[in-house]
Amino acid sequence: MRSIRTILVPLALLVVLAPTAAPAQDQPRSQFGEELDVSEVLLDVLVTDRQGNVILGLGPDDFVVDEDGQERQITGVSFYSNRRLAGPVPTALEGEIQIETLPDDRYFILFFDDQRQAQFDTDVPVLRQQMDAARFAKQWVREELLPNDWVAVVSYDQRLKVQCDLTRNRSAIIDAIDDAVRGKDAGLNWPSRAPAQDAGPSVVDDLPTGDALRKATLRVYDAVELVAQSVGDIRARKNLVLFTTGFGQINSVGQYLEDPRYYPPMMQTLNDNNVAVYTVDLTPNTTKHVMSDGMNQLADETGGRYFFNFTSFLTPLGQIADENNGYYLLSYRSAHPRGETGFQNVRVRTVNSEFQVKTRKGYAYGSGEANGLSATPRSAR
Repeated sequence: MRSIRTILVPLALLVVLAPTAAPAQDQPRSQFGEELDVSEVLLDVLVTDRQGNVILGLGPDDFVVDEDGQERQITGVSFYSNRRLAGPVPTALEGEIQIETLPDDRYFILFFDDQRQAQFDTDVPVLRQQMDAARFAKQWVREELLPNDWVAVVSYDQRLKVQCDLTRNRSAIIDAIDDAVRGKDAGLNWPSRAPAQDAGPSVVDDLPTGDALRKATLRVYDAVELVAQSVGDIRARKNLVLFTTGFGQINSVGQYLEDPRYYPPMMQTLNDNNVAVYTVDLTPNTTKHVMSDGMNQLADETGGRYFFNFTSFLTPLGQIADENNGYYLLSYRSAHPRGETGFQNVRVRTVNSEFQVKTRKGYAYGSGEANGLSATPRSAR
């Protein structure tokens, strides 16, 4: 049920191309074949009305999935929600939605791109924004977090630090947020120092440990990519809330450019592991900066959203939570030549053009290395 992540089916298809003219009877019929890997693609899709309310009751005939101009036949549609309806299921939806069977866990990773080193301790407004983000994030945890919400807290200065693994313990999350904005190393990536963890989903389990983690996260791109990979086996949509001023390159005329070495593999890894990025701008509202283009691009290409010019950090956090109250999981089959690897762009829309649709831009395919990332699916946790 990994959205965007392909599940390879052990099946090779022989595509036979018939000749345009009938061959002579004394000549053998020639055949040209190509082996294909057939994959089942699972794609999570947020569907809302123009007011942001989740749309219920959609089926396969309500969606259109397109790969490079080719429409794919949808084989299944399931709806997942984090909350129960207050009353009975509407009559129009009886038999279509079984609310009591819907998975209700949500997953959030609060990622603080620590600005103390980036700003050399001189940009007081940005540092103040970072502290405000932490203060309102703690308030959101205390007042808005639901019982089945899982939250992890990580930060990045010159390496990735995990202050809190995925947990439902609000006190632990609040303490971890304080540690994140102060740059504290909680020691979770040093097994001898890490406290005992309850069984459950984890960010830490699949991360390198000790010095290996430091060497693997020399850039913030590496840190985001590793976090995405570490939660890839969780069978749900994961939401990475990235508090940052942005990162990337600036050209000679002051325009943002994505770094061709690090941005594409990071974005593809996020998509391949079903992680939506919600970029929350730490730059003060009155300040214009070119990195906002990169923050918007990253959010858009992973099915998230870019937040800027807000009066309180509670606004983006609340909207992120509301947006993830429910989503659809679409399944369909796609084929690619055996032995090839790459990234497949996908476009999804609803037949009703008034609905708002948000999803990822594609998925990695192939059994080898595709642009620096592995497309081989891992077993589900």
